[in-house]
Amino acid sequence: MKQGQIVFLNGTSSAGKTSISMELINQKEILFHHLSIDDFFHNFNDLINNKFPDLKPVKELDDVVIGQIMFDPIISMYYATIKLFLEYGLNVIVDTVIENDKWFNDYLDVLIDYPTLFVGVICSKEELTRREQLRGDRMIGLANSQFDKVYCFNEYDLEVNTEDLNPTECAEKILNFIKSDQDYSALKKLSKRNVSSS
Repeated sequence: MKQGQIVFLNGTSSAGKTSISMELINQKEILFHHLSIDDFFHNFNDLINNKFPDLKPVKELDDVVIGQIMFDPIISMYYATIKLFLEYGLNVIVDTVIENDKWFNDYLDVLIDYPTLFVGVICSKEELTRREQLRGDRMIGLANSQFDKVYCFNEYDLEVNTEDLNPTECAEKILNFIKSDQDYSALKKLSKRNVSSS
C-alpha cells in the first residue's frame, strides 16, 4: 500500500496556515487530513479543565519546566499521530509552529523518510500584528516572537505569500505543485540543529 505524503505548512501564528488547510481539505482532487498542533494542546487543556475544574497549584512553575513536562511529550504524540496517518496511506497537512531546535530535530527523527512538501507560508510582521488584533484570540506579539525562528529556513519546495494570495489561491498553488510531480527535496536538505542542554 502506498504511504501518505505530508504538506508541511511552515509559518507563524496568524500567517494563514489553518485557512489554507481548510481550502485543501475542501477541494476534491486529493484527499487530505488536517492535523493541527492546536487541537492536541486544546484537547489536553480541555481534559485538565473538565476533569479538575477546581485545580489550584500549590507552587508556581517556570514556563521552561512546564514545557519540558508537558509540551515536549504532546509534540511527540503529535508527530507520532502524523506518522500513523502516513502509514495508513493518508495524506496529512501538518499545521504547527516549530518554535525550537529540539522540536525540529524530533520532527526529522520521526518523519524525514516520508515525502514532504515543505511550504513556506509567508507574511510580514506588520500584517501578522494586524491579523492578531483582528482575531482577538491570539496574544498580540505572538507571531512576531516566533518570526525569526519560524522563518529561519532558507529553502522551501514552495512559498505562498498570504498578503498577495488568498487561502483559495494558496491552496491552488500547492495542489498545482503536487500535480506537477516535482520532487520534494527542501526538507531533506536541512540538518539537525544543535540543542543546548540546560
